Amino acid sequence: MSVEQVRMEAGRFQRKISARNLREYVVAVILIIFFGFEFSRIPQVPARVGFGLLIAGIAYMVWHMLSRGSPGTIDETAGLSSSIEFRRRELARQRDLLRSVWLWYIGPCVPGLVVLVVWFVYGNRSKPVVVLIAAVYVLAVAAGFWWMGRLNARGAEKLQRQIDELDEQSRG
Repeated sequence: MSVEQVRMEAGRFQRKISARNLREYVVAVILIIFFGFEFSRIPQVPARVGFGLLIAGIAYMVWHMLSRGSPGTIDETAGLSSSIEFRRRELARQRDLLRSVWLWYIGPCVPGLVVLVVWFVYGNRSKPVVVLIAAVYVLAVAAGFWWMGRLNARGAEKLQRQIDELDEQSRG
């Protein structure tokens, strides 16, 4: 593997990570605007707390991605071994980010969602169908979270395979 090949792969990886992050940032802005609108529209304090917690959770997720998920830049003057080390570090950093998605991506949204579901059920407790609606909603959200977690775990596994291939090439 040449220095140029390693740099090319690193550049491709950086563009992929930047595109992923941009998608996440756009969705985060849309959700913050939506939840902010709902926060300002609904007078009930528990609902406002729920929407406020969701906004805070999304803001934390964005901060985490900016601080820990942004792609690094490779030194254009680096030699082959330095370029390979850089690529390996970047792969490992992104792998670790994906492995911990439950803590920084999914987890921060849970308190706000719980508050909103409890508020919805409590505020409509006289209607028996509300518990069914809330249960279906909670199951759908849990399934969505599980799917996101599984998708990220697969991505982490793929990155680990790339790390293993780099390690094998470095030894061989």
